[in-house]
Amino acid sequence: MIGSVFISEYDEPPFRMSEILRYAGAGGIEKEDVLRLASECADMVRGKLTYRVCWREFPVRLDGTDVDLGFARTDSVFLRHRLAGCNRVVLFAATVGLEIDRLIARFSAVSPARALLLQAVGAERIEALCDRFCEDMACQAASRGERILPRFSPGYGDLPLEMQRDIFRVLNCPDHIGLTLNESLLMSPSKSVTAIVGVKKEGCGAGDDPEESAGCDACPDSDCPFRKK
Repeated sequence: MIGSVFISEYDEPPFRMSEILRYAGAGGIEKEDVLRLASECADMVRGKLTYRVCWREFPVRLDGTDVDLGFARTDSVFLRHRLAGCNRVVLFAATVGLEIDRLIARFSAVSPARALLLQAVGAERIEALCDRFCEDMACQAASRGERILPRFSPGYGDLPLEMQRDIFRVLNCPDHIGLTLNESLLMSPSKSVTAIVGVKKEGCGAGDDPEESAGCDACPDSDCPFRKK
């Protein structure tokens, strides 16, 4: 499988209203008008997004203070710690398409509250897609007596955002899933993610070690406003 780019398409994952409210900064608010507006925004995109992932496997090697990912090298301490014990990585790019961007642009001038909640819906949608993909990778790894570790993206911790160029080069994201990268390293569609997932021997699933927790617990950015308590 190493060397080939694969494309996966998914049905729409269930909407998680608690996550939408968290991304909107309204996790502790239960006012009916906020919940109603969030539900309306979710309904606007329901059935209108595309859930697509392209991915590829690479061997990984820890070389002195560097991490050799097969497609790039980095001296990221965070990534080195994350990939300890791994013999390969799954590199992936995921997007939910342009429709959510169009809706955000449409409502930004006429309804800032609705635009904010649409941003939150978009964030929840791309995270739901990444979770679904990683669940598939975890099942595949388990069948081989392996497990995957939580995903890690350029721009988090000390992993430079500039690695996006290497990722787009080896995955050919524009041709495979319609995802582009501009000179400022911004992706379009905006509700998209690129990430590295370590694969290691023994165990199954995503792992239960405290240092291998997923989601916000695994992110080194302790000042992020979206970090879960």
